[in-house]
Amino acid sequence: MDEEAIPILRVADAAAAVAWYERLGFAKQWEHRFEPGLPAFVEVARGGVRLFLSEHTGDARPGTLVYLRVRDVEAVATEFGVPVTDAPWAREVELRDPDGNRLRVGTPTE
Repeated sequence: MDEEAIPILRVADAAAAVAWYERLGFAKQWEHRFEPGLPAFVEVARGGVRLFLSEHTGDARPGTLVYLRVRDVEAVATEFGVPVTDAPWAREVELRDPDGNRLRVGTPTE
């Protein structure tokens, strides 16, 4: 087993959050609820990158910032209609998911 860190992001509506993260190239891996009607806990993945999306109060705070390195930030910018900015370390975009979680997405400069 490879060791890894998986950020947990608080979401109000897991299904809406999954749909938004699919636009970013993630795919839903699984969903867990202790019983029907109780809060959902979902894993989404994009290649080797994974995020947990939780409807559970107390699992995480809205407004969290996650940095995501991708091969093609231009494609992400086009999908979301946002401008790309140049930083000394990467070309980047800033996104907010439907719950206000912040994602800084970048392609490292050579």
